[in-house]
Amino acid sequence: MTGALPAVRSTALRRRGFALEAATLAWNVVGVVVLAVIAIRTGSVAILGFGLDSLIEIGASIVVIWELSGAGEARQARALRLIAVAFLALAVYLTIQSAVALLAQEHPADGPAGILWTGITAVVMFLLAAGKTATGKELGNPVLVSEGRVTVIDGVLAVAVLIGLVLDATLGWWWADPLAALVVVFYAVREAAHILRG
Repeated sequence: MTGALPAVRSTALRRRGFALEAATLAWNVVGVVVLAVIAIRTGSVAILGFGLDSLIEIGASIVVIWELSGAGEARQARALRLIAVAFLALAVYLTIQSAVALLAQEHPADGPAGILWTGITAVVMFLLAAGKTATGKELGNPVLVSEGRVTVIDGVLAVAVLIGLVLDATLGWWWADPLAALVVVFYAVREAAHILRG
């Protein structure tokens, strides 16, 4: 717990937590713009979903920065609930979008940009998640640890979207794109449930 740590170490860990969240925030702000452009050009539901997930990651980073700047269990609980609600909203939206895409048999346009961005994003998110989890555990901060899991999920989703895009581009499996979006739904619901259960 934070109280068991020397003040200097606790301050250093908080600074590291802020830096990791700032890096995540910056990456996802750029990512939302990049993914919006790619989604508009290709009509990819998976890219759209991943862009929305990046918006949630932006919100989660802001919530963690807010929580790290204060203290108290009530503040932590409120921060965690905000992250969970955002995940549930994403799950509902993507379920509807994926169902529409599958029923209408919408074929996303090919494009290497989505493949490149999701591949790089996966690596970046896994590295940031490892840093957040280690820092949060040592600091005794459950919000930072939970946000580390959110970042892992962002990396997993990047891989799922990447696989869907590659299958569509190489084999013409148009349905792989909305199915990849449903992977995002599964993880969003699972993470929301995990957070709400505490």
